[in-house]
Amino acid sequence: MKITIIGTGYVGLVTGACLAEVGNDVFCLDVDQAKIDILNSGGIPIHEPGLSDIVARNHAAGRLKFSTDIAASVAHGDIQFIAVGTPPDEDGSADLKYVLAAARNIGKHMSGFKVVVDKSTVPVGTADKVRAAVREELQARGKELPFSVVSNPEFLKEGAAVEDFMRPDRIVIGCEETPEGHQAQELMKKLYKPFNRNHERTFWMDVRSAEFTKYAANAMLATRISFMNELANLADRVGADIEAVRQGIGSDPRIGYSFLYAGCGYGGSCFPKDVQALERTAREYDQELLILRAVEAVNHHQKQVLGKKIVARFGEDLSGRHVAVWGLAFKPNTDDMREASSRVLLSQLLRRGATVAVHDPVAMDEARRVLALDFADKPDALERIRFSESPMDALHDADALVIVTEWKAFRSPDFDRVKSLLKTPIVFDGRNLFEPEFMADAGFEYHGIGRSVLTRV
Repeated sequence: MKITIIGTGYVGLVTGACLAEVGNDVFCLDVDQAKIDILNSGGIPIHEPGLSDIVARNHAAGRLKFSTDIAASVAHGDIQFIAVGTPPDEDGSADLKYVLAAARNIGKHMSGFKVVVDKSTVPVGTADKVRAAVREELQARGKELPFSVVSNPEFLKEGAAVEDFMRPDRIVIGCEETPEGHQAQELMKKLYKPFNRNHERTFWMDVRSAEFTKYAANAMLATRISFMNELANLADRVGADIEAVRQGIGSDPRIGYSFLYAGCGYGGSCFPKDVQALERTAREYDQELLILRAVEAVNHHQKQVLGKKIVARFGEDLSGRHVAVWGLAFKPNTDDMREASSRVLLSQLLRRGATVAVHDPVAMDEARRVLALDFADKPDALERIRFSESPMDALHDADALVIVTEWKAFRSPDFDRVKSLLKTPIVFDGRNLFEPEFMADAGFEYHGIGRSVLTRV
């Protein structure tokens, strides 16, 4: 099948590459010439395990093309995926200007039936706006061409996106109850047939329900995280072990173990903005989502917990203190720094006068870019960040080690060497990678999340 992907960001590039991998002829469009040049030269503008191999293989085979030619992209695909960014607006709502611009371009250049697929995460009702934008451009041309707008939200986890796409746990598709909608449904069935060979994974529904499903899923997961973080903070006060609690409640099949890990807050491009966007949608319909408001507030507080623990241990004035930080990306297996907890922690430490040495296995370049923006008005603070080439290099003469991202490379370090390099053997573990008893036996002062004030009889 001939497919067009509009936007070569995280969702668009993964979608395009994986659809090419199963034999489709995919045209990837982006207005950013620099990004297209990188892709055509064999590079990848994002870090995602396994993606570079798939892109290289299908690009070489001619099944995956990259271009800035809008007219050619519309002419190419019977199915037009809109996979552009939907950044949060000032009021928390999703900014749809890129989505609607893509829709207008389709209307300007289409010459026959098209299926327009909203792949970007968009609020309920966006399909109506996309449909209106396409129709407006057709009317401006004096054309009455058939098309259908479909909602097909993505459920890709950064760090496991290729696996998620190739072996999805569900495929959600919302279609219109019109002749064009039925035609679109048949094309979407054909497109996703290779992903349904073992068993049917597609959930068919109306368009608005499909749009809602994406937000509901992310909001539910964010809620579980914030709930466990709030319990972890209480566990610290009462002397309970949140890890034991996690195992105790996770064994209940009605609850399960997923997304029950306490930590120093969630980040990334999805949960923060999607929770805000869903709250904004609710307000437009005079509905208050009180739970989600609390989820967001808890997460904002949780990103400050590590800094507060450090201050409680060393005092408000951190001048003269040097801190090592392991992990900068918002989660492992990505270089994504959007809404990363590390940014909040570094702001806390630098504001109080500390110096820091940081290391991340993948996100160092992106961190340099993002932190330069974060501290653009505080160049003296930025100068107190040292980017270390290895985890051990970051430890030299540090008063404490702080773990922010749970990279596998941090799970089993040489603890004797860690202790010898630190000025004082103190570890603040924002992801509960280590067992408190083990760390105590190894000679460390250990502060976890919901595990650091344990009383053992």
